[in-house]
Amino acid sequence: MNALRTTALALWILLLALPAAAVIETYEFSEPELEKRYRQLSQELRCPKCQNQNIADSNAPISQDLRRLLHQQLEAGASDGEILEYMVARYGEFVRYRPAFNAATAILWLAPVLLLLGGAAGLLMLLRGRKQSPATLDSNDQARLTALLKTAEKDA
Repeated sequence: MNALRTTALALWILLLALPAAAVIETYEFSEPELEKRYRQLSQELRCPKCQNQNIADSNAPISQDLRRLLHQQLEAGASDGEILEYMVARYGEFVRYRPAFNAATAILWLAPVLLLLGGAAGLLMLLRGRKQSPATLDSNDQARLTALLKTAEKDA
């Protein structure tokens, strides 16, 4: 029982130590506004190696380099647009979580709207098909139906 408690305690300590593996980098900024922009941009830029992590959360060496480069560019006075243009020129549009709207990315931006409109149109057509009035019978068909109903009543 004592060994079980020791093992459980060791696992608990390891579990508590997991946040220590997170990215801890501190950069000195000349202005608080630059630090705010740094945090925003580092959340918006995707790690080229990790692919589904932003550079703020990634431990990959390339993310560390990108964070350092981002800090340097901010301190050098680059605008957010200039920084994003530089990153896209170097790593491609993939580096942005929200790619710019252009001919190459138009399908990414328009596909959800087009699919929604297509689904709404399909649903509308389906509902219209159900609301159509039933077919009317001509006099010959009506007489035949009446005769069949009378025969069924006699047989029952």
